[in-house]
Amino acid sequence: MYHFFVEPEQIGANEITITGSDVNHIRNVLRMEEGEQISVSSGESATQYRCAITSLSEECVVAKIMWAQEADTELPAKLYLFQGLPKGDKMELIIQKAVELGVYEIIPVATKRAVVKLDAKKAESKCRRWNAISESAAKQSKRMIVPEVKNVMTFSQAVSYAKEICTKMMIPYELAEGMEETRRIFADIQAGDAAAVFIGPEGGFDEAEVALARQAGASAVTLGRRILRTETAGMTVLSILMFHLEGQVRP
Repeated sequence: MYHFFVEPEQIGANEITITGSDVNHIRNVLRMEEGEQISVSSGESATQYRCAITSLSEECVVAKIMWAQEADTELPAKLYLFQGLPKGDKMELIIQKAVELGVYEIIPVATKRAVVKLDAKKAESKCRRWNAISESAAKQSKRMIVPEVKNVMTFSQAVSYAKEICTKMMIPYELAEGMEETRRIFADIQAGDAAAVFIGPEGGFDEAEVALARQAGASAVTLGRRILRTETAGMTVLSILMFHLEGQVRP
């Protein structure tokens, strides 16, 4: 069943009105007709609406609400991915897979060793593109929310932001040692937590950046004896946390 996101004000007592680019997708790409069922959510809550299309026009699609329920597709902890800016279009792949794995929010970070340098105009354009990719991935994976991709932050801004909103922080680092300690840190993240994951760019983190993160409370962890690419490291951490958290009950 196809899933769509709407603004909260588009959800009425008995019906939902879909507007924007999804109208063309429903009418001309999917070629859906009246009576067909769709899934809808606001992108801000875990409520899922099962609906039946009642009318289609060029401006909007109207669907009658059949029933609503609290969906269980969201993880019981909020995972924040602080991703060092990678080269090329790797960020798009990272966002897509992170959303599929249950990330709550993605923060692009301009680190010291990042090759990519974005001016304000390019950063704004990239951010719009990245949020569109997040929405598409959220639809595909039946997420009830659309994870936001924040504006690019400096590393110090990112650390301050993580310290403000997260209860746990970790930073995979190639010089970190102790797999047993890493397992303990992963196991310590529980339902109700807000956990920050810092991932470096292709060149890795500068030692001063690691020191700053650790001073703010982040735990350095190891992901094994092999060096992972930046687009692999974040997916590895999120996969471990998804497996660990899946099925836990929110407090």
